[in-house]
Amino acid sequence: MANRGLSLRTLVFVGGATLMLVPAIVTATLYTAALEQRGEELQVEKLTTRGELSANLLARRLYGVWMDLARMADLIDPTDPANAREHIQFLSRLDGRYSWLGIADLEGKVLAARDGMLEGASVAQRPWFRRGLDAPAAVDVHEAQLLASLLPVSAEPYRFVDLAAPLRHGGSVVGVIGAHLNWKWVQEGMAALQAPGIDVLLLSRDRTVLFGPTDLVNKRLSVGSALAASRVTRAFSSERWPDGKDYFTVIVPSIGFADLPSFGWSLLIRQNADDAMSSTRELIRLFWIILGAGAVVALALLLCAAQWLRTPLRRLSESAQAILLDPGARPPHQETRFEEAARLSDALAHMQSKLMGRRSNS
Repeated sequence: MANRGLSLRTLVFVGGATLMLVPAIVTATLYTAALEQRGEELQVEKLTTRGELSANLLARRLYGVWMDLARMADLIDPTDPANAREHIQFLSRLDGRYSWLGIADLEGKVLAARDGMLEGASVAQRPWFRRGLDAPAAVDVHEAQLLASLLPVSAEPYRFVDLAAPLRHGGSVVGVIGAHLNWKWVQEGMAALQAPGIDVLLLSRDRTVLFGPTDLVNKRLSVGSALAASRVTRAFSSERWPDGKDYFTVIVPSIGFADLPSFGWSLLIRQNADDAMSSTRELIRLFWIILGAGAVVALALLLCAAQWLRTPLRRLSESAQAILLDPGARPPHQETRFEEAARLSDALAHMQSKLMGRRSNS
């Protein structure tokens, strides 16, 4: 007996399923990959926008203080310490952001200051004074040095950021005006920039975290995005952090507005990659579920179609075998499902009638 091949139902089902599922799976895979990539791009755009907005808000916040200091530099007459002291006291009472505000002569001697603090003392070695002699300057956060013993007792060490500008008289530099801004004021501004699930980190010039998650504060970052910040490069990356989690990270390499002196700061905005992509991945998961359900329904319909095609041919083959054994067997079923089956049914009936005729003649 010759080996039997596959049944028509199997051929139709397997062939149809292959032709249907392979293109569908390939197309769906490409589509979901593109969807995930687009989801990442949207997250980058969102983080970039937040980073730029945060940097602008922080810069404007600092710029307001800088403008007050710049105007004060224009108003103060360094040759009249008494008048200078009045201006300084007025601004200090009006604005509580200043922990210290004062002016010093070219030798670094403090001529007038808020509440008389450091008057007569030398600030010649302080960075804000040395840099302020040449141009408007900003000095990164540092702990109190000369003021530590003059300020009220605090549970935490006082920390300041400094702004300074040259004092001019008759077109020549005759001193420096300097301001110590309480670091807590900067921290309050940074806290206002945070959002649920998104960390906004403030980095110093050497990549030290000045503000951010408590486990990272005062630590120097070595992740690639932080290295990009130190190269003054705007960048985006998806990278693994020391906590073992993957984050989308955007770098805003500088914080500045108008003529605000630079502190050398940069902003790093990060979001947990799993959290950021959760909605996109849920959409992709739902897409595959719908596609899978559709495929199951399609395969069921395909199986029904294969069975529908197989039934008349099976009946005709059984009739042919019966006629071969006995020409007087039951006539073949009159098939009408499709043309080929109908023609084959008619042919078998005609063949049977001829065989019956020959049999009767013999």
